[in-house]
Amino acid sequence: MQQINTQVAIAGAGPVGTVAAYLLAAQGIDVVLLEAGRDCALDLRASTFHPPTLEMLDQFGITEKLIAMGLKAPIYHFRERQTGEVIEFDMSELGDVTRYPYRVQCEQYHLARMLSEGVRELPGTQVLFNHRVLTFEQSPSDVTIYAETPTSIVAIKADFLIAADGANSIVRKWLGTEFDGFTYPEKFLCYTTNEPLERHLPNLAHVNYVSDPKEWMVLLRVPSLWRVLVPAASDQSDEMLLADPKKVDVFDRLLGNGDRVVTGHRTIYRVHQRVAKSFRHNRVLLIGDAAHLNNPIGGFGMNSGIHDAFNLGERLVSIYRHGADADEQLADFDRRRRRTTREFTQAQTIRNLQYLDAGEGGQHALRKREMEETRADPVKRREFLLRQSMIDCLEREKEFA
Repeated sequence: MQQINTQVAIAGAGPVGTVAAYLLAAQGIDVVLLEAGRDCALDLRASTFHPPTLEMLDQFGITEKLIAMGLKAPIYHFRERQTGEVIEFDMSELGDVTRYPYRVQCEQYHLARMLSEGVRELPGTQVLFNHRVLTFEQSPSDVTIYAETPTSIVAIKADFLIAADGANSIVRKWLGTEFDGFTYPEKFLCYTTNEPLERHLPNLAHVNYVSDPKEWMVLLRVPSLWRVLVPAASDQSDEMLLADPKKVDVFDRLLGNGDRVVTGHRTIYRVHQRVAKSFRHNRVLLIGDAAHLNNPIGGFGMNSGIHDAFNLGERLVSIYRHGADADEQLADFDRRRRRTTREFTQAQTIRNLQYLDAGEGGQHALRKREMEETRADPVKRREFLLRQSMIDCLEREKEFA
């Protein structure tokens, strides 16, 4: 059996895993990045980069590349589907606290591919596609990971294993850690289309959260297409949801010409609100979707995972380069990131979806009135923008005792 020795092994070459790999490798730490697929996954779900994430990625010199490939979206809308009313927020108001007072809309795989290619060029690193993590074992001084290739089993001995292997993380499953939370009863159905929605819907922003008691909707523009997200009943079969009649029905009610709309992708997925009981298990660390899951309203999932990667990566650099105490650093990573996840990411994404799907009657009207009051009040509006941009949660994280 082939054995590879390294300092840090990372499972998963999505945006979170590649950020962790690049951060460490750029500091001269040996890294092996393992990915089950033949390339970084072409995942269309995450496409929003928030200001703090852009600030972090600027350390790698790639933020301007993302901006060039993507779309700047300083303005986003909360819209009423039935009346067409728009409550507009403008992130440019945050220009005094960030160099990037806007969201960048760009598919996540662009970041993952850029960074995986960058990691390959750094000394002491290996990027191993077609290497699926099977299991691992820990000792007091190291962890050995066993990965399957198309033709063999490879053993990777490392000081630490970072699990960035997604919602169905095999590493988390082997650890047996509790993954507390719940799964939404409805399915989420996502379409992509080149149909120019902005020609049909007046005053459409790049980012639109469309509230409706019966069927909420998210309309997101990325450079090449529109993404349309709608809920779907759990008792409807996947075959029915992916079929043309469902597509026609969705776009008929949105645009009035569903039969003429051509879609590129039709994707169904279940959405969860879950947090691992611990992000650290001795020499194994969980980050990104392996550690926490949330609904997509607000675009916090990928961003919070990247924030995990930076927090953990900087601590490992301190351990390797500056002799910091590993137990203290990793315990603090676990404590701060879990608290931020529970108190901010989970709470805010749940509130965001509740606004879109507030139910019939008075509850929906109450949430709409609260949003209008927030927009009209300069103090409340700024607090809201700081929360939705994820600036506030990272500032609060620094204050955690």
